[in-house]
Amino acid sequence: MKAATWRKHHKWFGLLLTLFVLMFCVSGIVLNHREAVSSVNVSRAMLPDSYRFRNWNNGLFRSTLVRSGTAEADSILIFGNSGIFATNAAGSPIKDFNKGLPSGADFRQIKGMTTTPDGSLFAAGQFGLYRHEGGRWHECPLSAGGHERLSDVVSRGDTLVVVGRSFLYVSLPPYDAFQRYEVPPPPGYDGKVSLFRTVWLLHSGELFGTVGKLLADAVALVLIFLCLTGLACWWMPKRLRRLKELGRKGLGALRFSRFSFRWHDRVGRYAFVLLVFVAVTGWSLRPPLLIPLALTDVPALPGTKLAGSNAWDDKLRMLRFDEAAGDWLLSTSDGMYALPSLTAVPQKVRNAPPVSVMGVNVFRQEADGRWLVGSFSGLYRWNRQDGVSTDYFTGERAVEESGPPFGKRAVSGYSGDFGRPIVVEYTTGTDGLPQPEWLSELPMSLWNVAQEVHTGRIYTFLGSIGTLLFIFFAGGAVLWCIITGYRIRSRKKRQNPVENKKP
Repeated sequence: MKAATWRKHHKWFGLLLTLFVLMFCVSGIVLNHREAVSSVNVSRAMLPDSYRFRNWNNGLFRSTLVRSGTAEADSILIFGNSGIFATNAAGSPIKDFNKGLPSGADFRQIKGMTTTPDGSLFAAGQFGLYRHEGGRWHECPLSAGGHERLSDVVSRGDTLVVVGRSFLYVSLPPYDAFQRYEVPPPPGYDGKVSLFRTVWLLHSGELFGTVGKLLADAVALVLIFLCLTGLACWWMPKRLRRLKELGRKGLGALRFSRFSFRWHDRVGRYAFVLLVFVAVTGWSLRPPLLIPLALTDVPALPGTKLAGSNAWDDKLRMLRFDEAAGDWLLSTSDGMYALPSLTAVPQKVRNAPPVSVMGVNVFRQEADGRWLVGSFSGLYRWNRQDGVSTDYFTGERAVEESGPPFGKRAVSGYSGDFGRPIVVEYTTGTDGLPQPEWLSELPMSLWNVAQEVHTGRIYTFLGSIGTLLFIFFAGGAVLWCIITGYRIRSRKKRQNPVENKKP
């Protein structure tokens, strides 16, 4: 390829990608510091129209819980991504039930709710367990070392079990103390970890702890600098010509132009390896490369976050007791497991229904002993006795394989507490229960907005397929822009070895 062609590619790819790269960088820094921004909310009125809640979509309705011993006026609690709401069997009126919960939308992503025989009401937000007393929610501290994201809460008899992403927390009446349990590794556990998670943590730097995240932040700042100096390299010559036409020397503009070119070149060369690394790892985390990564296990890198002794680090999702079989079912990112007791060795359940790599959203046992298992791959009725799963909507037998990130029916919630089954889909919601208008613009956390930006889903004008493939094409384009920039400099250095030694 001719030198002029390399320069054209670098110039035009760079100009077209500048805005997107800046958005990648800023959002990536926010994503790396979730705790620091967890209390910051963004109004949905500032976001594309599709981010408003309509018909309980976008995860607003995950499930319901019937409160025992309460008045009909608020006997059913609806919970999901933006908190808890009380209603009755008719579904009207719907009232706010979040008093006492932190105001940050990140704290109000409720993963599960349960009641205990003594009438205690518990809710598991992703960052804490809450107990409802005296008309308001109060946070319940878990045991030492329990500062992790939560994914579920369930009770059986007088035993309360909180499911963290890595550990179980068990409590008995009066539920003021919790004991942490590490689930034993399954038979044949070889210590390998998901390649997808390895690449994910490499991209963010989290694999190497705080130092790694700060290094990733530094790479983001370098990219921001390269974008701004690249724009200056393109714009300033035009500005200088205009000043010359006006009879002005423009010495300040000339110095700024030279500074931008010099440091755009130097910083790009010195950071080339890190820039390529970040571009390649980010490029791999969305379809179509996401699925093979998620299905591949690799040895954990020694000395990193993944090299710990807990076989279930960041893998636990939902827990239920199977009344028909008399054991516990544990849904994990590695599949479904059965446990005779909470301290027993988990056994892999064969012939489980397809589940999206994004995890289970519906996990409910019906009166006949069959299970409803729903995720973004669809909703299935699962007969654990014979291992047969059928599609809830069509009745057809399910294909025995892991589901894609999004199937034809991306199921995000379910309830059978309104006298009829209500299935909620992530995009379209449900027509089975009217949603009040005042819920439509509930705030979104800054962290979640950054996630939407970083994954490209915020660019709704691209359409559903476009946003799904945005990272694949944008990542490839960014990588090509980095390579062409380095190529330009290496060719120039070979052609002008003496000139390139000048300060």
